[in-house]
Amino acid sequence: MPAGKKLVIVESPAKSRSIAKYLGDDFIVDASAGHIRDLPQPSDLPQDMKKGPFGKFAVDPENGFEPYYVISDSKKSKVRELKQQLKQADELYLATDADREGEAIAWHLYEVLKPKVPTYRLTFTEITKEGISRAMENLREINTHVVDAQETRRILDRLFGYEISPVLWRKVGKGLSAGRVQSVATRMVVERERERMAFIKASYWDLSGTFSTDGGETFAAKLNAVDGARIATGSDFDDRGELKKSRKDVVVLSEDDAKSLAERLTGTRFGVDSVEEKPYSRRPQPPFTTSTLQQDAARRLRFSSRVTMQVAQRLYEHGYITYMRTDSTTLSNEAINAARKQATELYGGESVPASPRVYGKRNQTAQEAHEAVRPAGDSFRTPRQVKNELSADEFRLYELIWKRTVASQMEDAKGFTASVRLTGTAADSHGSKYREATFGASGTVITFPGFLQAYEEVADDAEKKSDDADSRGGNKRLPKLEEGENLTSEDIEAKGHETSPPPRFTEASIVAELEKREIGRPSTYAPTISTIMDRGYVTKRGTALVPSWTAFSVIRLLEEHFGQYVDYDFTARLEGDLDQIARGEVEREAWLQEFYFGASTGEEGLKAVVDNLGEIDARAINSIEIAPGVNLRVGRYGPYLERPNADGEADENGELKMERANIPEDLAPDELTAAKAEELFEQAQHSGRVLGTDPETGREIVAKDGRFGPYVTEVIEEMTEEEIQAYLDAQPTEYYKNGNPKPKKKPKQPKPRTASLLKSMSLETVTLQEALQLLSLPRVVGTDDDGEEITAQNGRFGPYLKKGSDSRSLESEEQLFTITLDEAKKIYAQPKQRGRAAAKPPLAEFGTDPTTEKPVVVKDGRFGPYITDGETNVTVPRSMTLEALTPEQAFSLLAEKRAKGPVKKTAAKSTARKTPAKKAPAKKTAGGAKKAASKA
Repeated sequence: MPAGKKLVIVESPAKSRSIAKYLGDDFIVDASAGHIRDLPQPSDLPQDMKKGPFGKFAVDPENGFEPYYVISDSKKSKVRELKQQLKQADELYLATDADREGEAIAWHLYEVLKPKVPTYRLTFTEITKEGISRAMENLREINTHVVDAQETRRILDRLFGYEISPVLWRKVGKGLSAGRVQSVATRMVVERERERMAFIKASYWDLSGTFSTDGGETFAAKLNAVDGARIATGSDFDDRGELKKSRKDVVVLSEDDAKSLAERLTGTRFGVDSVEEKPYSRRPQPPFTTSTLQQDAARRLRFSSRVTMQVAQRLYEHGYITYMRTDSTTLSNEAINAARKQATELYGGESVPASPRVYGKRNQTAQEAHEAVRPAGDSFRTPRQVKNELSADEFRLYELIWKRTVASQMEDAKGFTASVRLTGTAADSHGSKYREATFGASGTVITFPGFLQAYEEVADDAEKKSDDADSRGGNKRLPKLEEGENLTSEDIEAKGHETSPPPRFTEASIVAELEKREIGRPSTYAPTISTIMDRGYVTKRGTALVPSWTAFSVIRLLEEHFGQYVDYDFTARLEGDLDQIARGEVEREAWLQEFYFGASTGEEGLKAVVDNLGEIDARAINSIEIAPGVNLRVGRYGPYLERPNADGEADENGELKMERANIPEDLAPDELTAAKAEELFEQAQHSGRVLGTDPETGREIVAKDGRFGPYVTEVIEEMTEEEIQAYLDAQPTEYYKNGNPKPKKKPKQPKPRTASLLKSMSLETVTLQEALQLLSLPRVVGTDDDGEEITAQNGRFGPYLKKGSDSRSLESEEQLFTITLDEAKKIYAQPKQRGRAAAKPPLAEFGTDPTTEKPVVVKDGRFGPYITDGETNVTVPRSMTLEALTPEQAFSLLAEKRAKGPVKKTAAKSTARKTPAKKAPAKKTAGGAKKAASKA
């Protein structure tokens, strides 16, 4: 790099290329590619530090919570490159992102590079010529308070996870984790499922009908009241299926009542009791924050939070939108003017109000460090202008952001809402219960669309499914009616309804709930949702988030023993505390001391809570009562049902023997009712069915129902202690070179043969002969002309032939036992096709992808089922069954794969031992005009 250059360091390589286009030749722009150093795993600490104060967390709680940072192996070459460039630079500009994490990355760069030239901090809220020019005019120092807030969060998360997660490993299962926000998000999903499990349906009936005027105009209306009393709707019932105490005056129509009344009302004359018209006005929504962008992209585009943020990141880095991590709804004057100008040009001057719209904070903890998410630039490009420059997903997200921004500066939508009430008397019938029926209908007419010309918000799927979604109104136009006018009922229909349990969270609704409760930051919601899914706490069914039984155990343990740390208010207060640190109102070390060691007021800290846990009953933590006497246990190999033996048989200790039943992986917790449990126990009775004895080995053959389906296996009796000792005694004694005896190894227990049942078999009917056939696999078909053995085998994805490393799929399971060597040779003589059944029809069809507008199908590939739209392929995750896979899930998986882009080939990972960075002084002042903090 020529002397006299100015070095600008950003986070993303893509961002660096975009910025370089706008800066002159005096600037060299490079990227750190995210963090260059972090806290190591304690196991990666230098040997002499593992037993010291840093050994548990890579943080020293006894010495001001000093962190020990290391430069990651993958970033060492990048650090060398940046240091070399800095040697030839006159100035350094740290231009990482404007959030706390970006501020911390800038500080880490400063600490590692140790610049001796003037160093400046700046941020780009948009990658445009105007945005970069404004950023260069607003140079500043590294904000050490913001760095402290981010470092506090990092250390807090390390303390939280490394203290609590080991408890989960011991009492629930290995590989689990606890986290400040992830545990609370998991708790929300589990609590909602508990509500669904406890929910009791209520049934109610109502009437809907078609009414006509004497002039022949028709409209639909619904029954509101009978004999002056309002009829019950879904909202009148509680979760126990009973009428709420405040609703005891409403009438619950039975099926007989409803059908009788419908029959007697059909064809009768109704009179119009009242007609009301009220003005209607609706304001536009504010511009997007990170949270609302994720929510609306989930509803409209079927994007997961992770996909939304990945696509938004690319749009930002390439100069199409402003910075996408924000909780502000404000727009700059330039953006307001751009939105108003574009709305005027596209929709007319009457669509724009006389003065700009200003939006307030959505919640009290909003940082509002920068603008809302909007199109970049002082003048906006329309979606049509950028369509050919963007991928399909990028275009759809840009269009959504553009619409919301422009609409936010437009006029209200206006119109009127008309409501009508009409009453009729049922024809007399013997034993009739009700006579007078009052129906109602309403409709909204938009006379001035205003912002609706650009954008209209879409409700969440769960909200659309409300019991009363279609009751007492609707956006339909009514005929002109006069009070006292007579109408004829043409068709009155009785309809039965059942109340619905609380809807499960979707990604959109849990993001909204987290933001409403002020838990975490919108920029962390996408990784939080990804984490709880990766940990196996939550899976997706369509768009709904369904908790696993493991999640139930984890949350129960946390609620009972770490209650304050999964308390919603406590978690929200932590965010407020981090804000105070960022503003310099609270010292980092003092806050961490109180959190970990306890407050001077006597409130326990995390360390004391963990040290004084006492005994935790793991069996109780991992048990959930499904019905009286029936418990679900979360075991090492998955969940199962358990109950005392119905015959009252006892074991050798005099305790009742227990019956067990496996739980299908795709069964949601709220679907495990007492009746379903009984059904699973009945299935389990066929499990363990003795089929007979293998004449060759003399071993018993049994058929069992496993977690992954039915299978057959042989019973191998374990060696007794006497047999083991006799085996050891018979072995010759071995000695080490120094003459010491070498311990004799115990004999290995032989593993029983197992084999999954074929699709055509069942536990109830499988025979000994069929079982022995299965256990004989793999079957040697013969030897090919080249001397290699060909075998027939049954695999996870179906039957196949194998010759060395060359596998070929078979068309049917029966061929496993019937295919001849000649037939196998013919198969191998054919060119190998990619995938097992290129000519076979798709396993499933899901219609048109909303992004690519291409048909989406599931095909059977070499490595299992995969989803494809003809361009993008993604394997069906092992956690999903093909039967339960929905179109929304398929579209979402394809969108995630497209968002990741093509897989890049990387060099083999270095096996060199990680060398930790040396510790630097706690704080120092940078050379030149600017000051920055420094810790190691």
